[in-house]
Amino acid sequence: MLLTGYGRREWGIATFVAIALAIPASLAGWWWALIPIGIGWIAVAGFFRDPLGRRPATDDPRDLISPADGRISLVERLDRHEATGDEPAILVRIFLSVLDVHLNRAPCDGEILSITHRPGRYLDARSEESARVNESNLLVLRDERGDPIGIRQVSGAIARRIVCPVGVGDRLQRGRRFGMIKFGSTTELILRDRPGVEVLVAKGDRVTGGVTVLVRLPETD
Repeated sequence: MLLTGYGRREWGIATFVAIALAIPASLAGWWWALIPIGIGWIAVAGFFRDPLGRRPATDDPRDLISPADGRISLVERLDRHEATGDEPAILVRIFLSVLDVHLNRAPCDGEILSITHRPGRYLDARSEESARVNESNLLVLRDERGDPIGIRQVSGAIARRIVCPVGVGDRLQRGRRFGMIKFGSTTELILRDRPGVEVLVAKGDRVTGGVTVLVRLPETD
C-alpha cells in the first residue's frame, strides 16, 4: 500500500506511537494488545493511501473526471458562481467519508488561474449547510479551451486541514494529484452552464477520483 506524502506527519506519528506501545506490551507478554495497536495503525495509514495505476475512463479531453473519491451528494444548476466569473454554473458535489481515498485530482488539463482560501466553521460534511459555511479552498483552472473550471475543497467536522501545495500559474494534467482534505470532507466541481453540457452522474452515485467522468463538455465551435 503506497502512502501519500501529504500524510507523512500523521502516519509517521502513528508509526512512532504504535512502536512505543507495542514494545512494552510485548515485553509484558500482553500479545493481545498488539491487535488493537495494529488495527489503529492500519486505520491511520489507510486514510492516507494513494492508489496507483488510476487512469481516466476515457481519453476524450471534453470529459471532466472526478476530482475525488466518494458519493455524489448534489448536482445543481446555479444562476452564478464566482468560479465561472459570476456566470450560470453547474455544481457537482462529492461527499468523502473517512473510508474514502482523500486525494484530490485535476478534472482536466489546465493552468491555475486563482486559489482562494476562506476560513470558516467545521460542521459535519454530510449537511448542506457545511458547504456554505465551512473552511474551503477554491482552485480555478483555465482549461484548454480557455474556460474556467473550479474545484472546491471543503473541510468537515473531523477534517481540519486542507492541503493544496500548488500555486497560481502552475499547470495540472488531467488526473494529477494536487492536494487532499484530511479526515472526511467535501469536494466540488464547478463549470459554466451552457448548451450541450452533459452531466453524467446523479445524486447517490459512487465515483472514483481520477477515473469516473462527471461531465462531458460540448464540441468546440
